Amino acid sequence: MKNSIKNILTLLAVLTFSISFAQNIEGVVKTSENTPLEAVNVVIKGTTSNTTTDPNGKFILDTKGKLPITILVQYVGYKTTEIELADLPVTPLQVTLKEENELIEVVVSSRRRIEKVQDVPIAISVITGKQAEQTGAFNVNRIKELVPSVQLYSSNPRNTGINIRSLGSPFGLTNDGIDPGVGFYVDGVYFARPAATTLDFIDVEQIEVLRGPQGSLFGKNTTSGAFNITTRKPSFTSGADFELSYGNYAFLQAKASVTGALGKKVAGRLSFSGTQRDGLIDNVATGRPTNSLNNQGIRGQLLWTPTTNTNIILAADITTQRPDGYAQVVAGVAPTQRAAYRQFDAIIKDLNYQLPSLNAFDRKIDHDTPWRSGQDMGGISLNVDTKIGSGTLTSTTAWRFWNWDPSNDRDFTGLQVLAKSQNPTRQTQFTQEVRYAGQLTSKISGVVGVFFIDQTSQTNGTEESGNAQWRFAQSSTSPLWKTPGLFEGYGIKTDARIRSSSAAVFGQLDWAITDRLHVLPGLRYNFDKKDADYSRTTYGGLQTTDPALLALKKSVYSDQAFDSSTDNTDFSGNITISFKASDKINAYATYAKSYKPVGVNVAGLPTDSKGLPLLDLAVIKPEKVNHYEIGVKTSPFRNSVFNLAFFNTDIKDFQTNVQAAELGVNRGYLANADKVRVRGAELDASFVISQHLTINGAATYTDGKYIKFTNAPLPLEETGAPVAFKDVSGTELPGASKWAGSLGGELSDQAKFFGNSGKIFLALDSYARSEFSSSPSASKYLVVPGYAIFNARLGFRAAQGLSVHFWGRNLLNKDYYEQLLPAGGNTGQYAGVIGDQRTYGVTLKYSL
Repeated sequence: MKNSIKNILTLLAVLTFSISFAQNIEGVVKTSENTPLEAVNVVIKGTTSNTTTDPNGKFILDTKGKLPITILVQYVGYKTTEIELADLPVTPLQVTLKEENELIEVVVSSRRRIEKVQDVPIAISVITGKQAEQTGAFNVNRIKELVPSVQLYSSNPRNTGINIRSLGSPFGLTNDGIDPGVGFYVDGVYFARPAATTLDFIDVEQIEVLRGPQGSLFGKNTTSGAFNITTRKPSFTSGADFELSYGNYAFLQAKASVTGALGKKVAGRLSFSGTQRDGLIDNVATGRPTNSLNNQGIRGQLLWTPTTNTNIILAADITTQRPDGYAQVVAGVAPTQRAAYRQFDAIIKDLNYQLPSLNAFDRKIDHDTPWRSGQDMGGISLNVDTKIGSGTLTSTTAWRFWNWDPSNDRDFTGLQVLAKSQNPTRQTQFTQEVRYAGQLTSKISGVVGVFFIDQTSQTNGTEESGNAQWRFAQSSTSPLWKTPGLFEGYGIKTDARIRSSSAAVFGQLDWAITDRLHVLPGLRYNFDKKDADYSRTTYGGLQTTDPALLALKKSVYSDQAFDSSTDNTDFSGNITISFKASDKINAYATYAKSYKPVGVNVAGLPTDSKGLPLLDLAVIKPEKVNHYEIGVKTSPFRNSVFNLAFFNTDIKDFQTNVQAAELGVNRGYLANADKVRVRGAELDASFVISQHLTINGAATYTDGKYIKFTNAPLPLEETGAPVAFKDVSGTELPGASKWAGSLGGELSDQAKFFGNSGKIFLALDSYARSEFSSSPSASKYLVVPGYAIFNARLGFRAAQGLSVHFWGRNLLNKDYYEQLLPAGGNTGQYAGVIGDQRTYGVTLKYSL
């Protein structure tokens, strides 16, 4: 890893030399102290044409052959300046930016045009690339500490779910047969795999988190929100950034990016990110720590401007992860309703085994099956933007892949219960989106588009029993269970395949009835088709013809095969009314009818009393969503933001993932809950107290409940009960904390460091959430207690030259769980995904 980082950094350093070619408008952006500002966003208002300033504050902007124009000059922490130009300036523009509130003036592209976030009638949070870098938020799991409406749960990259307002992905182990409810887009490309949220960000410009259904603005329908991530684009002005971080547990992170002209009409950008860290959990069986980090990613872009009205970007990226597993630590043991001899403590006593620790936060395991979480993800995309009339036609074509190579110890012990548990997966996707966005008439603007995705996923899995399986599977007092070698090496080979296609037409209008009153209707038509094939075959174990012994083996693993094919169409839409009462108050109300496509089970099905699969569970009904929201975005006084939103979401046929007691159901199975409701409120606030002090905060209250779910699985402690299902109507949804919030602030002052002008700063951040259920059916043993963590940074930052800061995360060394989950087979023990202990380090950044 270290050699790879060194080689790539050397390559990037060589590529920093490039030649800049003159464009139509030149200018220089400085602060009121006459200090050049780097990476200032300069855009042509009402379009997506933009550029950024170089380390000397200089920029070159193509007018796209249209005059007059209005230029927006925007930079985090400074007031946006508007410049109207009727003719090309003879001399370079001289622009001076004044410091002011950063959130008021942040611009977004979520509605396919550049506009101020406070003017957008959508609940949206924006994290700039610089903010993410400064707070150490290098992946989505860190972003949730800045945007408390976001929840991410991951026991490994495959089993990752991302939710907004407690909705999006079923809580628990991932099933490939359903679509996520939260869209994840990078430069307009939809990433179908939730594993993408575990990757390190590479050269990110901005992260927009949209809350609520987003079916009429984005290609892929999403029922609870979307991440709209934009990366830094190639520039015809040469530039380079290098960043290196080092911390305890041998944390090492390197980032680099270079950009410049490759010809008169061609520019390039090459970006790299690499992260490594030693493990945080000790495996006493192997004598080395596990749960390390080992990530590398590289992204390249080529920009071609064949005409003044057309931009074409060809981009390619690849990320690899080779950590030493995502091991979970036994967090406790729940007594079940099985017979006394089938309780976990009785089982391990008979096997003369003890857990290495009864305290999960001793961070000790003795797992005997290697943990492996190899992941490769990448792709190529072609984005074409061309100006047509008063709007822009955009085409985004992309192909992506995901390869997953795991090994797990799903019994969470040092016993050979499950000697193997691995389900390698290969997934590919092709997407095409075409949309037109612009001013249609003097009163109406909008976006209309078509979207298509075709993806295939194939899993070839293995699950195999070890020499302790007989005791965990034992369901009677028959001495036949002790037959030597009966289960050792006995397992299943799984072949699960799914192909899913989706096509849609979507659009949204913005009708300005008056300057202050706007009506925004949106419509979407969706077609979805899914074909799945599942088969598993048993192998190994004691070779016998004895019917009694064969029956015991079959009770653990059995052959199973089924296929399913389904399709569905849906017509959905939304309407928003926006009223700008004054320059400081913008209110909106939204109703949305949304939809999550039909699902299919591709991870095995529970069986009936005859051992036959319950085929009525093979296809899962689509979710039907009715969403209501009102909100107000305000600036109560100068340099302040205070935004409120209230929402209610009703879901019929909620798609949920449940864990079966049968080992053969590898990753749980999908089912529908009759009705779910989530309601709550959100607050976003930011205040610039003075030129030296800023404070920001966010809070969310969420009340998520099963309104009706009569056939829910039994909670862990009721395993073995004489009934197979439980009515959990009225209980809380998994993963839903009543309260969550973040609060932070920064104290800064002008300073110089090694001759560079900049700011010395002290920043504090905190994140907290209340307790939440970690089980599809509420279990008193699988409740994650609430927690709060505190982070801090101290250092100097400059627009150019050297910046340095020291950082610390979880400063109070809080012990907390991010997730609790039962062991395979529901034998009583359950494990925890543990939050990181206190970490600290230093970051150096140099900008050319």
